[in-house]
Amino acid sequence: MRRAIYPGSFDPVTNGHLDVIQRACRLFDELTIAVAFNEQKEKATLFSIDERIELLKQTCEHLKNLRVIRLSGLLVQAAKEQDMDAIVRGLRAISDFEFEFQMALMNRKMQPSIETIFMMPREEYTYISSRIVKEIARLGGNVEPFVPKCVAEALAKKFLV
Repeated sequence: MRRAIYPGSFDPVTNGHLDVIQRACRLFDELTIAVAFNEQKEKATLFSIDERIELLKQTCEHLKNLRVIRLSGLLVQAAKEQDMDAIVRGLRAISDFEFEFQMALMNRKMQPSIETIFMMPREEYTYISSRIVKEIARLGGNVEPFVPKCVAEALAKKFLV
């Protein structure tokens, strides 16, 4: 059985994330979405860890080989404990590559048996980021083309004035 973990803050999950998730579910027998939780940084997120997990579960309920967990601590340690074969990372642009490459090498040094797989979202999602989506929502713009419906609704509730 091939198992992979896809970590991220998912604050909030976007159509770009969902594209990578759906394609990774076809490549692996089991995919675990690991929602990053850091108590110090949690105050900086728009959605709480529980809200982010719930939005991912709603968005991905049709994917039967997927589960969503909370991640605190080192990713490679969690991946090793859960017997993962690979870490899935999304790359939108060259600007993402330098950081992701460095992290992949560090993870390989700490846990050589776990591979890092880089996946690019489809072209129509490469410009989407959670940060930009939140800014559009904050300013009253329409985010429906960029996020699943439940996320658009949750953003609208967050920014009601």
